[in-house]
Amino acid sequence: MDEQTVREHVQTLCNVLQAGDVGRAAQEMSRELQANLGELVAMLPLPLTEARIESVEMAGTAYLSVLHLLGEEGSIRLQTRWKERDGRPTMVEASHVPEAPTAPDIPAALGDDEGV
Repeated sequence: MDEQTVREHVQTLCNVLQAGDVGRAAQEMSRELQANLGELVAMLPLPLTEARIESVEMAGTAYLSVLHLLGEEGSIRLQTRWKERDGRPTMVEASHVPEAPTAPDIPAALGDDEGV
């Protein structure tokens, strides 16, 4: 199992999720994830309008991939862990990546003592 092969499976997952084919997406997942598919699907902002790969990298004995999923109900970043199962990359774990809070825009005029 190499990065390119994992990336191809991650891209397939993105494509089928964006197409709304959760059954096909489940084929990329381990039996354990398939058994808890409802919990995973509940995290997703379905229907998706965009699904893209942010990264794929080796981490110990597995590959980690971060997906950016956008839908009508918002967006999430999903970290997935992939291991070789039955001779092919299989998603064995998925977790929501919390978005870092953005700093509010403070107009420069607020820090200006002029006119006071």
